[in-house]
Amino acid sequence: MAHLPGSSVICVGIATLDYIYGVETLPTEGKKYRASALEVQGGGIAANAAVAIARLGGAASLLTRLGDDLTGDAVRTGLVREGVDVAASLAEAGRRTPVSAIMVDKAGERMIMSYSDPDMPTEPPWLPKLLPPGTGAVLGDTRWEEGALHLFQLARGAGIPAVLDGDRRPVDPCLLTTATHVAFSEIGLQEQTGLKDIHLALSSFTPGCCWLAVTAGERGVWVCDHGEIRHVPAFEVEVVDTLGAGDVWHGAFALALAERQPEFQAVRFANAAAAIKCTRFGGRKGAPTRAEVDQFLQERR
Repeated sequence: MAHLPGSSVICVGIATLDYIYGVETLPTEGKKYRASALEVQGGGIAANAAVAIARLGGAASLLTRLGDDLTGDAVRTGLVREGVDVAASLAEAGRRTPVSAIMVDKAGERMIMSYSDPDMPTEPPWLPKLLPPGTGAVLGDTRWEEGALHLFQLARGAGIPAVLDGDRRPVDPCLLTTATHVAFSEIGLQEQTGLKDIHLALSSFTPGCCWLAVTAGERGVWVCDHGEIRHVPAFEVEVVDTLGAGDVWHGAFALALAERQPEFQAVRFANAAAAIKCTRFGGRKGAPTRAEVDQFLQERR
């Protein structure tokens, strides 16, 4: 595939193998349940973002930590099949690759049970000391903060965007000051600030710390740029499954920045990619192609 100039994005963070079950309703008590659908596919925040980037025409590479087990082999094979470069990822001897069991109900809502090996190394001495020539952006998640911080520092030094996916759990303040762009999930923003009101939460950050946003599903995205808060509406679609939509959004956003799209245009591009994903069952499987996103946006001018 021919890539657009400047469309090379390095993703750093978690990769998993997901078992995704379609259910009538999410479990509420301890008894047996029957699934109506099953997908077994790779997952993980950074890994899904990397796949989204590759599908959208970018050159995606992933720096992640896997175990030297069959699950890790399956994760790596799936990423390579999607066109993601995983040559620099770690396969740690004696450790287990992350895995998740996910239930998705008829409304598209989900319940996730995940496992990550607590003894997986966190320090990143094996990571590159310089970014490869032509890197347009770096994207990191909160599941491996040490790795993300290292790559963000390299991105800052190279003068390119360093995008943080502020998913659930409070984020290390060093990441917030090193990232150039931070896009929280709504729950992630609440956990970070202790505030439920989006405007108050975004306004609570030190002015000028970085470009901030929060994704709020069907309600759209709020952006705080130089202290000004603006809303970018979501696209209205028939939701089948929201799993992985945030990962796709962040991958699309990082790619758009790498391509030097203006930030608000990049948000709209990411909103379109995430909306298309929500119309399809399965997390990573639902990530759209560039042609699909371009057509989607063309029809909604």
